[in-house]
Amino acid sequence: KYLFKSVCVNSTNVKLCSQLLKDSPVLVCAVVGFPLGASSTDAKVFETHRAIQEGATEIDMVINVGAVKSSDYEMVLNDIASIARICHANNSILKVIIETALLTDDEKVVACQLSKVAEADFVKTSTGFGPGGATAEDIALMRRVVGSRMGVKASGGIRTYEDVQEMVAAGASRVGASASVKIVQGS
Repeated sequence: KYLFKSVCVNSTNVKLCSQLLKDSPVLVCAVVGFPLGASSTDAKVFETHRAIQEGATEIDMVINVGAVKSSDYEMVLNDIASIARICHANNSILKVIIETALLTDDEKVVACQLSKVAEADFVKTSTGFGPGGATAEDIALMRRVVGSRMGVKASGGIRTYEDVQEMVAAGASRVGASASVKIVQGS
């Protein structure tokens, strides 16, 4: 009805959503490694393959926050790049959820840089399950790091049309919200 860009669901619901939306321009997005990002790369790879096979054309993977915080950048880069390769081989988009509320500004910069080097299509603020959601400051920081060619998705805690406007003004190219219908109706 509202023609949102995509619906983001757990991978167990991808097949059903793909069937329900088959005659719609709305894409199906599956979360991978959700919500903690602590799954092994092999598990994320399997989950990504399965979600794409069942109809997902977008993947939102959760970064391994523990690896970022312990400066295991090789592991983080391999994790993201492994999923990016699968997505791009299947004409799917990869968004990397960096869970900004758990990271320092320096760690946010590193997470965005690693996502860019790994050829992700977007960086995304949060799962909505962490201690905080999107902030205009984080969106602006992420946009500065990834530049204009990569997407920045604001998600977590966005509940009003004014919140959406603030995120877009800060540099978000996409906004995710569980209150999307309410936001559109209120605009």
